[in-house]
Formats: sequence, structure tokens, C-alpha cells
Amino acid sequence: MVQEKYQVKLTSEEKRHLRKVIRSGRSSAQANARARVLLKLDEGWTAPQVASAMEVTERTVFRIKRRYVEEGLEETLHRRNQLNRHRKVDERVEAHLIALACSESPEGHDHWTLRLLAGKTVELGLVESLSHETVRLHLKKTRSSRGRSSSGAFPR
Repeated sequence: MVQEKYQVKLTSEEKRHLRKVIRSGRSSAQANARARVLLKLDEGWTAPQVASAMEVTERTVFRIKRRYVEEGLEETLHRRNQLNRHRKVDERVEAHLIALACSESPEGHDHWTLRLLAGKTVELGLVESLSHETVRLHLKKTRSSRGRSSSGAFPR
């Protein structure tokens, strides 16, 4: 028999906590599902059995097992913060983007398009790559609009 890398061995206190999570109805559906997966794994179910019973993929079961072993129960149940998430557009790039959107449109164009703004931002060397959707989200956040006579970069 092959020894699995990640084995779920819950303490009685952890089992009690997981059952409370499931019964309370106050946790997210994801936390509830993860709690059920952990309880099944502790009962000795295999990953394929749990995946089939819980209607999730085996990969999801393995991720839950790994996260429990490496990070603990609370981190497994609840979403982790995405502190390491790299953002392409910081405050400096956003300021350049707004200033660019408020400036005159390039020759041959009536107004700035999202794709033109993304391309110009890359061309200026502010970022390596940038999608038009990212530009849209940042302009929306500042209430900027390329179509109005007033850009809206500075809310009234």
C-alpha cells in the first residue's frame, strides 16, 4: 500500500468545530463543502470516493488535503488573503492612465479607446503588458469616461 503525502488526521476539537461549521449555516458554501471533505477524509474515505460523493474533482480534494496539512484548519476553511498577488497597475500607473485618458486623442482617432490606452501605457514603458479590461476597471473606479465631454477624472 502506498503512503499518501498528505493525510488528514483531525483532533476531536477540530471535528467538533467542523460539525459546528456545517450545522450553523453561517459559513460560506465553500467553507461548508471543505468541512465536509475534511470529515470524510478523516473517516478514511479515499480522495476519489470523496470527490464522487461531494461532486467535486479529485484535484479539489487533494488541494484541501494539502492546505490542511500545510496551513491548518482555519486557513483551509476560509479564503486566504492574496497578499502575494502582483498588481500591474499601481497608483503611479493609474495616475498616468487617467492623465492619458484626459489628454487629446491620438491623431486619426476621435477619442481614446480602451485598447489605445492600454497600448500607449505599454508603449510609454509604464507596464510590460496591460489588457483593455484592466484599463476599463481602473477608469471605472475613478468614474472616468472617455465618451463624455467632461472626462470625469475629477468627480464633482
